[in-house]
Amino acid sequence: MKKLIILLFAVLVTSTYAQETQALAETAVAKTALKKQPNILFAIADDMSHASAYGHKWVSTPHFDKLAREGILFKNAFTTNPKCGPSRAATLGGRHFWQMKAGSCHWNVWPNELKIYTDLLAEAGYHVGLTGKGWGPGDYKKRGGRVHNPAGKAYNTQKKKFQVGISDNNYSGNFKEFLKKRKSGQPFCFWYGAKEPHRGYLTGSGIRSGLDPKTVKVPSYYPDHADVRSDFLDYALEVNWFDKHLGEIVEYLREIGELDNTLIIATSDNGAPFPRIKGQIYDEDFRLPMAARWGAVHKGGAVVEDFVNNIDIGPTFLEAAGVEIPEEMSGRSFVDIFKANTSGFVDPKRDFVCVGRENHDLGREGDLGYPVRAIRTRDYLYVHNFAPDRWPAGNPETGFTNCDSSPTKSLILKLHKEGNSQYFEANFGKRPQEQLFKLSVDPECMKNLAQNPEYSKIKKELWEQLKTTLIETKDPRILGKGKVFDDYEYIGSDKAKHSWKAYIEGWWKRQRY
Repeated sequence: MKKLIILLFAVLVTSTYAQETQALAETAVAKTALKKQPNILFAIADDMSHASAYGHKWVSTPHFDKLAREGILFKNAFTTNPKCGPSRAATLGGRHFWQMKAGSCHWNVWPNELKIYTDLLAEAGYHVGLTGKGWGPGDYKKRGGRVHNPAGKAYNTQKKKFQVGISDNNYSGNFKEFLKKRKSGQPFCFWYGAKEPHRGYLTGSGIRSGLDPKTVKVPSYYPDHADVRSDFLDYALEVNWFDKHLGEIVEYLREIGELDNTLIIATSDNGAPFPRIKGQIYDEDFRLPMAARWGAVHKGGAVVEDFVNNIDIGPTFLEAAGVEIPEEMSGRSFVDIFKANTSGFVDPKRDFVCVGRENHDLGREGDLGYPVRAIRTRDYLYVHNFAPDRWPAGNPETGFTNCDSSPTKSLILKLHKEGNSQYFEANFGKRPQEQLFKLSVDPECMKNLAQNPEYSKIKKELWEQLKTTLIETKDPRILGKGKVFDDYEYIGSDKAKHSWKAYIEGWWKRQRY
């Protein structure tokens, strides 16, 4: 009996020990899995507002759409500043554009003293690189103090010619070259920066490629004209090119077994290169398409309503990699959205963004910018123009230089010259100090409610909310130090011919209408 008791006790101890050992082993495996750093792929188009996942059927983005189906489609993604230089700087810095020093303006010297997510990931052992357009335009080398673009070391040797106006950079081929250079087991951080759909376009290329002008939905602030429809299809063709290479890159990750352990975000820097959109402060100007996938964490199929900003991207990558997010980064990681695995609002408090602009391009008296701040909530867009006496898209006599040349722009200016100024005012006219738009009934921001007494309470509340955010984030503009933005040196190659000094001295006089 005594032997039997001893035997049973030994079996019990052995069993308990085995269970505890197995539990410890499982815990160790789980911790190891959590510690495994994901790869990071950031795909950013240049001047893209549209994707077929949002119902824009005249563009074809099957790979963006698939990424969204296998991950998350963001319904409320925005940029802090709708111009490529300051937008890309803010993405790298994880800060509002007004916190990026010289990076807050277009064509500037890179502020190398600021911490950026690519450098922090490199320090943490990531293989970091880019193909195509990284941060820019500006100087990151001679005066910026960097060997490589802030987005990473460039891989641009592989070429693939398509047509005039589209870059011959074989983006997906260069991604493969980049992966050949990483060490075994090393996580990577790659920036796929397409130069499309930035202008210029080969006029009529969209229609010649088979795209149908009847499918284009022309906004009410443009004339519904064949030139406008054709212009949109030329743009659409280049959106399709960005999407094609996105698909090739993602498919290669699938082939090599790295897809699910890669956190992918596909988006743009700002809106389409058309009047009233790129560089301006209306909803289509700073709203971004954004899809994200992280198969190891998120099951896919989510449509998320949370308001996210491009300044949140860097902190998201850092948290996913287990790298500490610097306190000075004002962006907020949305790793919690991946972990939630649900649609709708993951965090109902994430329901507004603040945006704005300062000095984008030359073409005003003294080469001054157009200072704006705005707040976008679920229902409203409130805009505060700090210099309503200035022309928002640049002066008429210098050709509205903050608006890319295009058939659409030319048509609007031609109609204005002929006496039809409806579209000119909507696209190039001066704006009042305050604008308020109710987006549920006016998504194109055509009816300003700022002077409507019925909305005075809402307008006041939004202005106070905007001011609070600007003060908390130490925006020089709201603190009475806005001159700093005009003091940052514009270093674009067009400065000698296109500056205001050049204009008044008669070197550059171009009447555009």
